[in-house]
Amino acid sequence: MKLLLTLLLWINFVGTPDLASIRKMYTTVTKSESNAKEFSEKLAGISDDANKTLVAYKAASILLDSNFKKKLKDKIDRFKEGAKLLESTIKSEPDNIEIRMIRLSIQENVPGVTGYKKNIKEDKKYLTEHYADQSGALKEYLKDFILQSKSFSEKEKQFVK
Repeated sequence: MKLLLTLLLWINFVGTPDLASIRKMYTTVTKSESNAKEFSEKLAGISDDANKTLVAYKAASILLDSNFKKKLKDKIDRFKEGAKLLESTIKSEPDNIEIRMIRLSIQENVPGVTGYKKNIKEDKKYLTEHYADQSGALKEYLKDFILQSKSFSEKEKQFVK
């Protein structure tokens, strides 16, 4: 019994990606299809009731994966799946700044025809108002995102410098 419990804990530990590696992968995920696929594979095993930040990254991986579908219907279905998962994750943790950043990073880069751009101002405002409350690696990660973001003007980016 003790061996079984140890084995289950080990599988869970090994099977769950750590947030630091996911953050690092996320910054390069749009550079190539292979990066996107690797990111998606790493997050595929994350259940919807897992750590909500990881679930949000999983949703982002599904949204990104929609770019690589050949058939339009498959693209649309995959996109809707990712958007629905991301929105439900935000609904469950509306004060999670990293999840808000993930949604902003998706919405500022999707084509307008998707209709998935309605929260840009809201998420930008949330990041602006709560950035100073963050610390450590998350604050640095948010800063890097904001400095390269299309949603913030050069003047608006000054709050992270």
